[in-house]
This record gives sequence, structure tokens and C-alpha cells, in this order.
Amino acid sequence: MLEDNTIRAKSKSFAIRIVKMAQYLQEEKHEYVLSKQILRSGTSIGANIRESKNAESTPDFIHKLEIALKESDETEYWLEILNETNYITQTMFESMMADNNEITAMLTSIVKTTKENNKKSKTLLTQS
Repeated sequence: MLEDNTIRAKSKSFAIRIVKMAQYLQEEKHEYVLSKQILRSGTSIGANIRESKNAESTPDFIHKLEIALKESDETEYWLEILNETNYITQTMFESMMADNNEITAMLTSIVKTTKENNKKSKTLLTQS
């Protein structure tokens, strides 16, 4: 699925940016607690997307992507905290948020479509 490859590539690229941001926060700002929080949640998005590739069922696939959505929301929170405490610039914040929002929108679309398709196929099975 093309969209699946796109979301995997975008989430991996975002994870790499998160790692670099955490390194910056630790080396330049000497901030260790928030940097570890955003490192964990920001890299978890892609890890859950990657894990969904090997889902055991459609509900399992949906569940893994919904976890990625939760991690994306948590990452947004940490980005807001880092921005409002001036650990990152407004430009860094806006750039990271744009990427996170794009991933969130893609995940939301994939989950919604998968749920609709799963519901349709269950309906077709019961009508047969």
C-alpha cells in the first residue's frame, strides 16, 4: 500500500528529527528530563506504525495505529512544553508540529478508512 509506505517513511524521518532534537536539548540546553520524554514518545510513533505491518488481524492493525496516534498526541504536548519554556525556538516548534500534524492526519485517515472497510466486509459476510 503506497500510503502505508509514505506513513512509515514520514514517521521514521520524524523520529530521526526527534533524536536530533533530544541530542540538542541534552548537549546545548543541558535538559535531560523533557528530552527523554519527547525522545520516547516521538520515536514510538514510527515504532508502532512499523509494528502494525505485522498485525495479526485488522483489529490488531487498528489498535497499533491508535497507539501511534496517542504517542503523536503526547509528542505534541512535549513540543508545546519545550516551546513555552523556551527550550526550543518558535521556528523549531512550528516545523516539528507541522510534521507531527501531518503524521497525525495520515494516521487518522488510515484508521478511519480501515474501520469503515472492516465494517463493510463484516456486513457483506453476514449477508452471504
